[in-house]
Amino acid sequence: MRSGWFWVLLGLLSACKAAEYEYRWESDLHMGGRNYGKPPQCVDIPAELRLCYGVGYSRMLLPNLLEHDRMEEVKQQASSWVPLVHKRCHPGTRVFLCALFAPVCLDRTIYPCRGLCEEVRDGCRPIMEMFGYPWPDMLTCDQFPQDDVCMSMPNGTEATPTGFSPVCPPCDNEMQVDAILEHICASEFVLKAKIKEVTTEHTDRKVILQKRKKMIKQGTLRKEDLAKLVLHLRNGADCPCQQLDNLRNQYLIMGRKVDNQFLLTGIHKWDKSSTVFKKTIKKLKTYKCPGHEKVFK
Repeated sequence: MRSGWFWVLLGLLSACKAAEYEYRWESDLHMGGRNYGKPPQCVDIPAELRLCYGVGYSRMLLPNLLEHDRMEEVKQQASSWVPLVHKRCHPGTRVFLCALFAPVCLDRTIYPCRGLCEEVRDGCRPIMEMFGYPWPDMLTCDQFPQDDVCMSMPNGTEATPTGFSPVCPPCDNEMQVDAILEHICASEFVLKAKIKEVTTEHTDRKVILQKRKKMIKQGTLRKEDLAKLVLHLRNGADCPCQQLDNLRNQYLIMGRKVDNQFLLTGIHKWDKSSTVFKKTIKKLKTYKCPGHEKVFK
């Protein structure tokens, strides 16, 4: 994510260096008035907190605004949201999430502005729904301030059209090693397979796999499910997906089960000529996924 989103409001960030956000004053009574079991403390943002490390400031409050009081819990829950940031559904996604997971360490609590929440929600919700996730209740925008002090995007920030993606989000092929690994971790199952047929059903695409498959991450996928596995690209009938236009290749396929459907959450050509892909597969052999139960929790 580009650091150009974050600007300095002079004199406000006496406790944090290089923070580049825009703030407006607010009271500490939003989100129900936090009542922590222990007083908040300033701690360094660890490199393992990939969502917020290098976000523009180096110190955060713990407990955070989501009432996580242990750093391990913060890292575990925040890792679930990294794949959404990679989808670039709104330029303020990382700003908004880090305001909650890793709030800037100041003399008073700074919440994200309601307007920022609404913009990120409207931009990212269509993509989340494609993966089978609703906008979570814990991020209901009405709980955030709109007229007091809060964190917002600076004027002049270039935004992407709401809910827009040049390709179907699961078909995004412009990812690096760490991003692919995080996407694999966020998916319930991962396999290597060829595609037999692609059909359209209402607003979805159905991806029917060939019988021969190699399981890479089984998760909760049962053997009887694998034998007749059909994946749905939710709301993907009309958006471009280059991988589904060529049925001769083998693919790294990711998915998860939602209700009674298996959703396609990611697809990459099994390309041994690609340096990035080879590094990903090699690193995957020893890579330990974070312990979160499901993405976008």
